[in-house]
Amino acid sequence: MRHYEIILMIHPDQSEQVPAMLERYKGMIVAGGGKVHRVEDWGRRQMVYMINKLAKSHYLCINIEADQTVMADLEHAFKFNDAVLRHLTVLKKKADTGPSSMMKTVEREDARKTQQAEYQA
Repeated sequence: MRHYEIILMIHPDQSEQVPAMLERYKGMIVAGGGKVHRVEDWGRRQMVYMINKLAKSHYLCINIEADQTVMADLEHAFKFNDAVLRHLTVLKKKADTGPSSMMKTVEREDARKTQQAEYQA
């Protein structure tokens, strides 16, 4: 089995359905004999360029270990889900289990926002 990192860009209006989508995809991976090593929800972020007249998107990062048939099923599911604007699958040499640099940035932004809220209160 190979290790993969999957980045999903989800329509911002479908943000409340992200947990259900994530559970469905994780179920597909586990049912195929794969493992989910890391799931990161980066939240709604500004995109560099507009896609389908949208300026923001909800981002997910998933690190998995799966075989080729599971990956084909996932890619098929991503293509036919209207909520998934774009997806990127990258082959990795080993499983990444620590937080990504993007997740560290998200955590820093959240900490800064809470600190500003406390300062203004």
